[in-house]
Amino acid sequence: MKLNLTHPIIFIDLETTGLSITHDRIIEISLIRILPDGSEKSKTWRVNPEMPIDPKATATHGITDEDVKNEPIFKELAKTIAAELEGCDIGGYNLNKFDLPLLMEEFLRTDVDIDLRKKNIVDVQVIFHKIEQRTLSAAYKFYCGKALDHAHSAEADARATYEVLKSQLDMYDGMEVKDADGNVSKPVVNDMVELAKFTTFKKHADFVGRFIYDDKDRLVINFGKYNGKLLDEILEKDQGYYGWMMNADFPLYTKKILTDAQLKRKFKK
Repeated sequence: MKLNLTHPIIFIDLETTGLSITHDRIIEISLIRILPDGSEKSKTWRVNPEMPIDPKATATHGITDEDVKNEPIFKELAKTIAAELEGCDIGGYNLNKFDLPLLMEEFLRTDVDIDLRKKNIVDVQVIFHKIEQRTLSAAYKFYCGKALDHAHSAEADARATYEVLKSQLDMYDGMEVKDADGNVSKPVVNDMVELAKFTTFKKHADFVGRFIYDDKDRLVINFGKYNGKLLDEILEKDQGYYGWMMNADFPLYTKKILTDAQLKRKFKK
């Protein structure tokens, strides 16, 4: 099924030095832009991460330290990549939990200001896991009937994700899906706004879900001893909470949300 687009969507895939959002770095990024008329163009960059690649990661994607030692660092590419994302929705596989949080960390380290929360984010893995429960290679085989050659190269994975989404819409368009509690969600439809809603489990304020919004758009802590508590109330009650989070191993974007809340609270006084 051709995607029903009102403006472009970019499918993103990253290859990285490892699996830590806060510590690892991008070594390859691929963007496939799909225009409303169905035409496409792709760009892929290799990136010098300025740190060693974990051998386990190399065993997965095949990229070595030698392969990227003469490539530009992310800071040299950040503004170009941010410009590519301007005015586009975003699609990907495991986007919510890995690619977007790690990409945002890279942007924040280079002081490039980009607000991905304003975009429709469609995570193809969530559609798959809500209905079928598989990996990208299995999803590609299941939905497209083909083996995923060159898996774990950024462009191959991004392109496979795009093809999987189109096939998912062919298979599930109009289907009503029940959640874990048996409640029926809105049906799967060929609309980027609705797909973005469908592929978001909670209304996250940050990409890793340490803070979420309640039904009144108030920030709520979503982990630890204050799980379920309003962030403003805890910042007022526990004077050390802000400092603890800022000094702990949380993603930079999570810390940005926290700092924005702290400043907003103080300016209200």
